Amino acid sequence: MLSHLLIRNYALIQHLEINPSQKLNIITGETGAGKSIVLGALGLLLGKRADLKSLYDSSQKCVIEGTFDISAYRLQAFFDEHELDYADQTLVRREISPAGKSRAFVNDTPVNLETMRQLGGFLIDIHSQHDTMQLGSNLYQLELIDAFAENHSLRDQYQSAYFFYRKKKKAYEGLVKQAAALRKEADYNQFLYDELAKANLSEGEKERLEEELKVLENAEEIKSKLSLAGQLLSNPEQSVNDALHTVGTALSGLARLSSEYSEISERLQSCLIELRDLADEIDSKESLVEYNPQKTEECGERLSRIYQLEQKHQVGTVKELLQIQEELEQKVNQVMGLDDELDTAKREAQQAHVSLMEVAEKLSQTRSAVFDLFAQEIQALLADLGMENARLQIDLETIEPADTGIDEVRLMFSANKGMPLQELKAVASGGEFARLMFAVKYILADKTALPTIVFDEIDTGISGEIALKMVQMMERMSRKHQLVVITHLPQIASKGERHYFVYKDHSADRTVSKMRPLSSRERVEELAKMIGGDLPAPSAYESAKDLLGV
Repeated sequence: MLSHLLIRNYALIQHLEINPSQKLNIITGETGAGKSIVLGALGLLLGKRADLKSLYDSSQKCVIEGTFDISAYRLQAFFDEHELDYADQTLVRREISPAGKSRAFVNDTPVNLETMRQLGGFLIDIHSQHDTMQLGSNLYQLELIDAFAENHSLRDQYQSAYFFYRKKKKAYEGLVKQAAALRKEADYNQFLYDELAKANLSEGEKERLEEELKVLENAEEIKSKLSLAGQLLSNPEQSVNDALHTVGTALSGLARLSSEYSEISERLQSCLIELRDLADEIDSKESLVEYNPQKTEECGERLSRIYQLEQKHQVGTVKELLQIQEELEQKVNQVMGLDDELDTAKREAQQAHVSLMEVAEKLSQTRSAVFDLFAQEIQALLADLGMENARLQIDLETIEPADTGIDEVRLMFSANKGMPLQELKAVASGGEFARLMFAVKYILADKTALPTIVFDEIDTGISGEIALKMVQMMERMSRKHQLVVITHLPQIASKGERHYFVYKDHSADRTVSKMRPLSSRERVEELAKMIGGDLPAPSAYESAKDLLGV
């Protein structure tokens, strides 16, 4: 329900602020006075595109703001899905800057136009004589039947089952594709795995082999140089050690004479000890080096094999080859267990489908059960609205499970006697559509929480007794739902709980559209003018008072 509306700097409206009644609100006024401007402003709250030309003052920001009581609309899930702060009293605001930039807010949180458009569909429902876009839709017709059958809980149950089934079906189909791809590659993966497993690789092996091969390939040179070094250090005839030993003997004699020489002698002795150890290690290393062509060949072949595997798998280390080997092993094992996984996934999808169809059949039965009653009630209302020969029939076609069920319904309609039933969108005129939509809304008013309904001159082409019946129906609807009715008929205008008058104010340099609530006296004046023109006769005032019951 719309509890407060603010329009600032929009079209011919400089500033407008109203608090509509929660029941029946009437808007009347001169042609071109601005009734359509109010509808345009409401359209912005529904997420329609903004036009920079719609600014009253091009140097100021345009603001359209509506406060809605949404406590009855079950919109908590919508707010959660779009990460919005929920409040029973929700504020929806649209701003257009002088530069033409449009911004939208829900409870002061910025939203895109699509989110505002979706939310707006729950808040305001605007209908005019020429508005046929919804009722001709098969999806909307199905929603009407569900609302009439009060299928809210069952529809929610079906959708939960449907999305669960879709999840299980998608998982199974994905596994089927994965299995096909894995089986296609299974033999090759097995070959690659066996090849790597047979290679029996170990981390760090390549670096160790590369160093070993360098030694083997240069064994003669290494052995020769180590032997020469050993001889120079330890040759009995003439060696570095012997020469240093002689130096040490000479210095040890000097050490007795001065502490300075003692330090030099000690350092030399340390060098002698280190050189003897070094000579022993060189001899040991030299004895280990051997020229072994067979071992050199084996080492080279092993390295060559590792290089080939690295090039084949486009990696640079044995560690990466071992990782690939592990992944290949997992793929090979996965293929071996695919049949069990596929059987399980298939069984779960089939069980989900069975559960889905149980709910779908139940939902379909509840729909079919109300077809005749829905058609009868609509036909009776249309007869009251001057369409005595109108006929309505609902055709049902079973389809594959969708998010709305297994049903597709079509409203078949004939407005005239002797004419065959055809799809609604193909045969109804604008006025017929308007009255049919009005009848639908009237029936649903007792079944569900409807948004604020705006009827824009939906009474065009009717008068007299039919107008009285229509407004009586509006009064009954307004006991549970908020209605805003733009009308040119005094019979309808007289029944509003709150009556707004739209007019143009020419008192300033620039014309401004304004809207104000009428007092009881002003309502008599307005209705008299609607009956008798700008200069109504006394009889018009009497008729106006009769309509108002004053």
